[in-house]
Amino acid sequence: MKYLKYMMILLGILVFGCKTPEARRPVTQNSGTFINESIQRNKKLVAKEEAQILEIIERDSVTEYIPSENGFWYYYNKRSTDSLNTNTPQFGDIVEFDYSIKDIAGQDIYAEGELPRKNYAIDKEELFGGLREGIKLMREGEVVTFIFPSHKAFGYYGDKNKIGTNIPIITKVTLHSITEETNNKNND
Repeated sequence: MKYLKYMMILLGILVFGCKTPEARRPVTQNSGTFINESIQRNKKLVAKEEAQILEIIERDSVTEYIPSENGFWYYYNKRSTDSLNTNTPQFGDIVEFDYSIKDIAGQDIYAEGELPRKNYAIDKEELFGGLREGIKLMREGEVVTFIFPSHKAFGYYGDKNKIGTNIPIITKVTLHSITEETNNKNND
């Protein structure tokens, strides 16, 4: 009898112990509303900034603004007239440039000469997105003014100094020189 009792307990343990584990359900479930709300906020922000930029462009009937494929606008302050100067920077080339930054109202954030002259290896170093793409449109000796919406400038984080969160900017860039990467010359 005692033997039978132990056999029943052992059989019960085997039957209930061999049950496949059930997945635990999360205590809370996210429905994705935060991400959807964030997308909507960003779309409104981009639309507002683009409206501000287009208003500036519309008011300036003297300057010919060029829309870029990368979501910003620009115009030439000084365009290269040298027909032999057709090279634009390519991946790995070293460019030397200086730039100044204004807010969308035209107030200096970093005045001309305030930021040091910069050497930059195209697409190999950190530079904010709009300027990285804008420099690729320039030729040696040109001066170009870019208008960047905040997502092409310093975005949500700003520059952690003078440029705050979600600030569209106007950047005037002078491209002094382009030094081709030696690998590019060998591949041609």
